[in-house]
Amino acid sequence: MPPMMMRDSRSLRRLWDTVRWLRPSQVYGRLWFRAYRPRPDLRPAPPLRLRAGPWVDPAARAASMTGPDSFILLNQARDITSAPAWDSAAVPKLWRYHLHYFDDLNAAGAPARAGWHQALIERWLAENPPGRGTGWEPYPVSLRVVNWIKWARAGGALSSEARESLAVQARWLTKRLEWHLLGNHLVANAKALVFAGSFFAGREADGWLEAGLEILRVQLPEQVLADGGQFERSPMYHALAAEDLLDLLNAARAWPGRVDARLLSDFGERAQRMLHWLGGMCHPDGEIALFNDSAFGVAPTHAELFAYAARLELKVLPPTQPIEHFAASGYVRVEQGAFFALLDVGDIGPDYLPGHAHADSLSFELSFEGKRWIVDSGCSTYAVGAERLRQRGSAAHNTVVVDGQDSSEVWSSFRVAKRAKARGVSIITQEGKLVVSAAHDGYGRSAIVKRRWTVGKSSLRIEDRLEGDYERATGYLHLHPDVQAVARDAHTVSLTLAGRELTLRAEGASLGLAASTWHPGFNLSLPNTVVVATFQRPAASLHLELA
Repeated sequence: MPPMMMRDSRSLRRLWDTVRWLRPSQVYGRLWFRAYRPRPDLRPAPPLRLRAGPWVDPAARAASMTGPDSFILLNQARDITSAPAWDSAAVPKLWRYHLHYFDDLNAAGAPARAGWHQALIERWLAENPPGRGTGWEPYPVSLRVVNWIKWARAGGALSSEARESLAVQARWLTKRLEWHLLGNHLVANAKALVFAGSFFAGREADGWLEAGLEILRVQLPEQVLADGGQFERSPMYHALAAEDLLDLLNAARAWPGRVDARLLSDFGERAQRMLHWLGGMCHPDGEIALFNDSAFGVAPTHAELFAYAARLELKVLPPTQPIEHFAASGYVRVEQGAFFALLDVGDIGPDYLPGHAHADSLSFELSFEGKRWIVDSGCSTYAVGAERLRQRGSAAHNTVVVDGQDSSEVWSSFRVAKRAKARGVSIITQEGKLVVSAAHDGYGRSAIVKRRWTVGKSSLRIEDRLEGDYERATGYLHLHPDVQAVARDAHTVSLTLAGRELTLRAEGASLGLAASTWHPGFNLSLPNTVVVATFQRPAASLHLELA
């Protein structure tokens, strides 16, 4: 077959392996979303609903406004004084999205910036006409509606023009619901309608409220798994979803009688399970694991969310056992002595929604004595390109790569074709050590990858076995930037951090060191070292212990 025909055949196969998992609503929903061009409804806003219940302070992010027209968003500073960035093609779209969210209205120290906030809202109204530009895409609309209402409920002075705009935004959102995306986007849409339907009164507002609640009744049982995990398997998006539920509880209590008691109880119960999961998926440093699309500084921290839950009088049980298997979401938390590990033993995400998934099957993260030593490479960009593909690829994770391929076929920015499936998860105690085993079939007939972690109080052993036909296999361990690595010989590497030393020894593989980068936040790239294990036989193991 000629090379061009082969490329076309591969592209068609990849496209089929991507779209065949989609739900019908995603297919026709995408066509409808692109074809339908509604007009903004500029009728006067409904009357405001009387405040009748208490409002507690929500979870606070770090402040992002550094001046009346200057911001630090996604770790990038920009000034929009002379060159408005609302829709500038020179500004990355994700940064523009965050500019339109208005998160700073409810961030730490927000009351001191109330004047800036008031002026920014008025500027947004003047420079973003209804239905036009980035700010009127449904996701930014959803987050902004909630942030403006939170700000008003906490005492912010929304002008009559801003209140009129809120109603226009809510009406617009009802016509732009993201059924073609589903997942966290659709829940964000629903949450905004609940907030708008609670903030305003009358028949129209009642319709917004019921539309939002109906989406939540259907979506929450699917998106919040039995173990409390959010079904997209990203700790960052999980934290955002947990915040959504806490905000919905806050709104329901602030405007009592708007949400029936059964659904209100469901919000609380799911929030408790989600926060328990989040507590289990945070390292001893209090920050989340960086599996899939996850980064620091986007969602409220674990501590902020737990404090918010306490203000809402929700009791959350922290993890207390040395091992906990979040079976539905496919993660295992292990704590033995000074070793703390988070293991990925599940599928990459829901088949019809793997947009935030990485090819990270059987990867893991490790802390020792409260500090991160082995890290996921993280996520610094959503922009289509080589770096986004690299960060999603298997070699950017602490797992095994066979014949240079990814275990799941990630492509573009949010696409996945063939997907690895987990199998054979086992958890046992053996001679006082915790042993976790799992396998995946991401390399198809080429090789089944089997991995076993044995975690003791002073050691970690990782055993990998390949079954099938392949030419080469390579394992990777990405080290935190503060960890210093020195190769002692072809099978031994010394790791040092904060005066403590661990020795890594390989059996059935040779070890080498390579330069790489760690991405704990968007637009952050920190130099680090990766240990590269080249398999010399189908079974290889790495043994990490105190020097």
